[in-house]
Amino acid sequence: MTFMFATGIECSYPTIGNGRIRRDQMEECGHYRHWRTDFDLVRGLGIRTLRYGVPLHRTWLGPGRYDWEFADQVFGELQRLGIDPIADLCHFGVPDWVGNFQNPDFPELFKAYAAAFAARYPWIRSYTPVNEMYVCAKFSALYGWWNEQAQDLRSYVTALKHLARANVLAMHAILALRPDALFVQSESSEYFHAADPDAVEVAEQRNQLRFLSLDFNYGRPLDAVEREFVLSNGMTPAECRFFEEHALRGHCILGSDYYVTNEHHVRADGTYGDAGETLGYAMIAREYARRYGLPLMHTETNCDQGPRGDEACDWLRRQFAVVRALMRSGVRVVGFTWYALTDQVDWDVELREARGVVNPRGLVDLERRLRPVGHAYRELIATWDGRMGAIDAAAPGR
Repeated sequence: MTFMFATGIECSYPTIGNGRIRRDQMEECGHYRHWRTDFDLVRGLGIRTLRYGVPLHRTWLGPGRYDWEFADQVFGELQRLGIDPIADLCHFGVPDWVGNFQNPDFPELFKAYAAAFAARYPWIRSYTPVNEMYVCAKFSALYGWWNEQAQDLRSYVTALKHLARANVLAMHAILALRPDALFVQSESSEYFHAADPDAVEVAEQRNQLRFLSLDFNYGRPLDAVEREFVLSNGMTPAECRFFEEHALRGHCILGSDYYVTNEHHVRADGTYGDAGETLGYAMIAREYARRYGLPLMHTETNCDQGPRGDEACDWLRRQFAVVRALMRSGVRVVGFTWYALTDQVDWDVELREARGVVNPRGLVDLERRLRPVGHAYRELIATWDGRMGAIDAAAPGR
């Protein structure tokens, strides 16, 4: 597999305000108006792989009912430009008629949507059926920020099992139509640090439970801590067995997302705060790679440009250096992603308030002008594209 230098179009669309407000980032960041320009920018940066998903709430109108007009336009243009999409089918939200992630019908309904999508665009090979299941369940059903806005463990486990089941069923549906499909499961790479000795047990439990979504997805038997947690919060042994019996590891790439906010200091009472870049991506990614034994792709990272304007460039260089170090140490890394192409809106508060604050984290700003990190990424790609295989081949054991 050729190493993939990628970016993405920010396409989140959760609801807030008890379902009254849809946070459609394609609208708020101007993609509906500027999609042709955005794709030209992707190509001009030398990027040939794009994480991209059309808005589920605008496309999926009901069971067996779809509006493909926008999807036909944008995927047709990506095909014409020679940009390979990683099709992102569900990104933090569902249409109003589905309700939210507590709906037990969602997995089977989504399976039908995935099949319809794959049938309409048979040339697309790579998919992220459900983006960041762990984050989506946590923000929707544990923190009370998005969608169902629940704040209890039972709702969290319900959302998590529905998201993971939807992802697995969608993979099976796509493979029935495209037997060589690849699935890049973009998921947040987390780590919990004990703030003091009394917090060690709590931190270790959190470090086990962070793997639940991927353990479900890859059919890894749950360990004792995970199993007790899900069974105590409404999941059945039969639901656990479903994931073990329907795993599709051979078609999967482990998508690993890392931001400076992914590490946490945990207190003995279970509360926690940001730990910053403490261990760093290298150690955390190696732990995930060792657990699942799959090819790894760094599927998301970014950083505010900062007051100097070049902090994002420093972050880009460090993250890419880590990728090369992982490859040299024997981890098979097949891609790197700066996410997203454009600046984002209100991600400093995880979209939970509609404030309209622009977060300067993109390769380009919302006027579609290249930021310093955009220039740096274009130069990085021009320098390293086609040469990453030599690092992989030189890794121990290759």
